[in-house]
Amino acid sequence: MLNSTATLHPNPLSKLNFSFGGSQQDQKLSPQSFIEWRKYIYDLCGIYFQDNKKYLLESRLQKRIKHLKIDNFELYLQYLKTNPRREEEKKLLFEAITINETYFFRNQPQLDALVGNIIPELMAKKNFGFQKLRIWSAAASSGEEAYSIAMMLNEMILPKYPNLSVEIFGTDINFAVIETAQKGVFKEYSIRNTPPIYLKKYFQKIDNNYIIDPKIQKMVSFKVLNLYDEAAIRILNKSDVTFCANVLIYFDQESKIKVVNSLYNNLNPEGYLFIGYSETLHGISKAFKLVSFSKTIGYKKG
Repeated sequence: MLNSTATLHPNPLSKLNFSFGGSQQDQKLSPQSFIEWRKYIYDLCGIYFQDNKKYLLESRLQKRIKHLKIDNFELYLQYLKTNPRREEEKKLLFEAITINETYFFRNQPQLDALVGNIIPELMAKKNFGFQKLRIWSAAASSGEEAYSIAMMLNEMILPKYPNLSVEIFGTDINFAVIETAQKGVFKEYSIRNTPPIYLKKYFQKIDNNYIIDPKIQKMVSFKVLNLYDEAAIRILNKSDVTFCANVLIYFDQESKIKVVNSLYNNLNPEGYLFIGYSETLHGISKAFKLVSFSKTIGYKKG
């Protein structure tokens, strides 16, 4: 999930009788306004801003306030609740409040466990028919994780299992980074940890851009999805392996339980879930079995 700038329709406030002066001075959230904003964001997507993160929420909302030339946070919240273009602005709000730090092959031990342990295990099961293998990158950001999985499967799995059909899908709440993922064009920052063999084989460098191989790009599909939306997750195809790293840290306990339960329900029987290295399911779910791999752990659906 990488931040980017988007442009709204001209005069987005023209249909409202807001009084604003277009002040560009930084605003401060009052205690009451902070509580209202925290609840609004929490109800939308489950992200919870602790009391000590008030300054962080201020700085991120400030971007939209300045762009729209609204005088204060209270008017911006009213805008999000009442303006005819509020759904478009919600997308930009998600873009402003989410952090996107990712690059190719970021969690190498998890990828090694996927191709070296989990997929062979799934393929060996008599009831797995291995006609289709589905892998979900649930916090896909700009697509580096999903494309890393696709490259490793193309290199190490598909030659061994020529009859295997692979479906990799990536989702994120931030529409801007999903657009980046779909384009498959990356900067040097994203490829800094890419093994040379993959960089040479699966990327074309044009100027300062690294363009993913069309064959790999076709292996992955992307869509905008709010992990807090249980109904949206229920209609997704079931996955055999789900990667959801560095998402739970933004939720409170109740939201974590809700999201993890949705991830669990989406998994096929004996499927696997990977989360971030600083995250744990302790106190969140007892439905998974903890499985140790070389240099990492995974959670297996019971």
